[in-house]
Formats: sequence, C-alpha cells, structure tokens
Amino acid sequence: MDAIEKLSEYFKEFPGIGERQAKRFVYFLMARNPNYSENLAKLILDLKKEISQCAECFRFFNLRYSVDEKKICDICSNPKTDQSILMIIEKDSDLESVKKSKNYNGKYFVLGGLVPIVEKSTPARIRLNELKDKINNNKNNLKEIILAFSLSPQGDHTDMYIKSQLRELADSLNIKISSLGRGLSTGTELEYSDNETIKNALQNRH
Repeated sequence: MDAIEKLSEYFKEFPGIGERQAKRFVYFLMARNPNYSENLAKLILDLKKEISQCAECFRFFNLRYSVDEKKICDICSNPKTDQSILMIIEKDSDLESVKKSKNYNGKYFVLGGLVPIVEKSTPARIRLNELKDKINNNKNNLKEIILAFSLSPQGDHTDMYIKSQLRELADSLNIKISSLGRGLSTGTELEYSDNETIKNALQNRH
C-alpha cells in the first residue's frame, strides 16, 4: 500500500467520509505547498497538547480554561451554571449547538455515542456507568435530566434505553427525566439544528 492509499485509509475513518472523498483530501494536500501540510500536521499535534477531556462532563475543552490544574471545563466549573438540570447529549458538536443557542444554562454530559438498535455490546460503547456516578454525585442539587438526542430511529432507541436504565435511580432521588420536544423535525440531527429549533425543542420537552 503506497502513501496515498495509507493516508486515504485514515481519512475514511472520519465521520461521513467515503473512499472517493478521502482520496480528494489526499490529492488536495498534495497540490498545496509543503508549508500547508507542515502547518496542518503541527496543528493536529498541538490539538492533543492543548485540548483535554473534562473529568465531569467528558466534553473536549481548552486546558487554559481548566481550574486549579484539574481537568474540569469552564461550564462545569462555572458557579453560574444551573446545577439543577443535566442535559445528556451524544457528542461534543451537539453540545456546541445547544450552547450556541443560548437557551440552556445547565450542566451537560457527553454520552459518547448512540445505542445500537441491534448490537448487544451497548454498555461498552456509551458512558452509562459514568453517567450514573455523575447523577449520584450531584443528587442533592439535581432536579431534572434532559435527554437531548437526534430524532432518528437510533436517537429514539437511545432515549428509551437511557430512560429505562436511569428510571429506578431517578425515582429514588426524585429527579424528573424529560426528552426534547417536537421542536425538532423527525430525522433532524441536533448538531445541525438552528437556535430557534433548539429553543422550541427545550420549551416543549416532555
């Protein structure tokens, strides 16, 4: 396998990127001057040095915003963040969309993926145990858990699965579990929803 094929294989691992698009990326890099590739490689290396994963919500964040050298992000460490609500989302880009809408001021938890409809290795693919620990650690303040997944068959399946896994714990702690309302159209990815859509989905949660 030559260098073009090897690099194409890496690009194919990106979400939504097929073989043809992966090859386009490689040829694009080859057509640029050497400085472009060197700067890109440096930025990728710097990304790993400057960005860390929050120990509480599991979002990626810039280390310069961490508190007392702990790997806690600026949302989790902010005293103005509403401690009574916790939104569970699939991935960082979903969190950024909700944050950008300025319609939510509570805490977040990045689940790390959606629950496969058929596959049986569900617990290993999502942060279910970490989620339960977070709820227990915040049980004195937490009043509501919002499940915020895309309105797709897998998103709906994940919503039902997480509800079933948290129901007993939430009932024992008197915590409400709600889901985003139909402000989102069926098939809509939360990541690509506009501010007004997210606002309506939050207001109409059930």
